[in-house]
Amino acid sequence: MTTTKPNHIGRKIARIRELRGMKQETLAEELGISQQSVSTLEKSETVDAKKLERVAQVLGVTKEGIENFSEEAVFNIIGNTVTNHDNSSLFAYQPTFNPLDKLVEAYEENKKLYERLVQAEQDKVNYLEALLKKK
Repeated sequence: MTTTKPNHIGRKIARIRELRGMKQETLAEELGISQQSVSTLEKSETVDAKKLERVAQVLGVTKEGIENFSEEAVFNIIGNTVTNHDNSSLFAYQPTFNPLDKLVEAYEENKKLYERLVQAEQDKVNYLEALLKKK
């Protein structure tokens, strides 16, 4: 089993990047360096302050946030802020109307609209026929 040193900055950068759902290529592009350089950076135990500041900016955290990052703290925060209530009641949808009645209503409305459309077309045909007979 390999253990990483508690203050391995490169590993912290990698974990924050992963938690952000960001690929090494994306971080590299944002930093204007190669993906291999990001890989090397993430393997580095220490990173100079200026570079760390730029990485932090791209990752949307502070330099101190990277330096003090602790995976245990992240999971503690998540565990303390996310409550897993039983949401099954959200899926017990009980409409105040009978859906079948609404379906029949919609069908009847469509039928009436169709009948009006057919009648309008018939009126148009009759009108055009009357015009032709006059000529």
